[in-house]
Amino acid sequence: MQAESTDVHGGEGRDGSARAARPNGRSPRWSLDDIPYHEIDAGRLAAEARLFQLVAAASFVEITSEIYTRNLVAYYRGDREVIDWLEDGWQREEVQHGAALRRYVETAWPSFDWERAYTNFLAEYSQLCAMERLAESRALEMVARCVVETGTSSFYRMLSDAAPEPVLRKLALAISTDEVDHYKHFYRFFRRYAAREGTGRAAVLRTLVRRMVEVDAEDAACAFKHVHLVAYPALPYDADAYAAFRGHIRRMAGVHYRYDMAVKMLLKPLRLAGPAQRVVVPAATGLTRLFLFR
Repeated sequence: MQAESTDVHGGEGRDGSARAARPNGRSPRWSLDDIPYHEIDAGRLAAEARLFQLVAAASFVEITSEIYTRNLVAYYRGDREVIDWLEDGWQREEVQHGAALRRYVETAWPSFDWERAYTNFLAEYSQLCAMERLAESRALEMVARCVVETGTSSFYRMLSDAAPEPVLRKLALAISTDEVDHYKHFYRFFRRYAAREGTGRAAVLRTLVRRMVEVDAEDAACAFKHVHLVAYPALPYDADAYAAFRGHIRRMAGVHYRYDMAVKMLLKPLRLAGPAQRVVVPAATGLTRLFLFR
């Protein structure tokens, strides 16, 4: 899938220092210096409590990528190409996403104690990132990575389309473009390992379903919990609070989520033939509309 272009460009930062090179020799697409935080229109965000929760929670998950990278590097020990890309490409860009979102949160909603909320989040969430939770084979773990990148690229494109504030729209589109590129790398590595390991469609499908459920249950819930506890200490955190948050995302998705794009990316590791794809994709899109964000 071809990534859509963004108006955030590479080059040197405003401090004149050259940016770190990507593994293929190209400069990163963008840096924090390209995001005009000074232009944030706070007036458009005054009544956007749910948007604050969404962006703050996303910043927590993104900036924690060093833990995921460490586990994946250990899992793919001996594969220099994969490890080099994980360490020099994927991790750097994911951490940059988190740092960029953090700066947005701290600029747009300065009363929120980001550091304290993140510290609490990290203490809990790091326990969920154990090596034992990786897939049973290298090919299937690449499938799991494709699920994550499908979710993040689609989420940030939705956020870009839905955001009422121009700087956030720009930032979210830049992140979405990066995430589509990450998907392409994981999918390429999946194809290589699937050929080597003889991975069948049934195993791929099981991994797709399991990972979709796990991502929803862990990442979003844990991040929202710690945003809520610090931002609204006088309000109880319970299942109803999280359900209300999910309801907001579901309504946003109903208008802005690009289900067709997400489903095609999600199903790609199944390597369906043309006729099967023409039948499965519309059916899967309909089911996704019914059950995603529930």
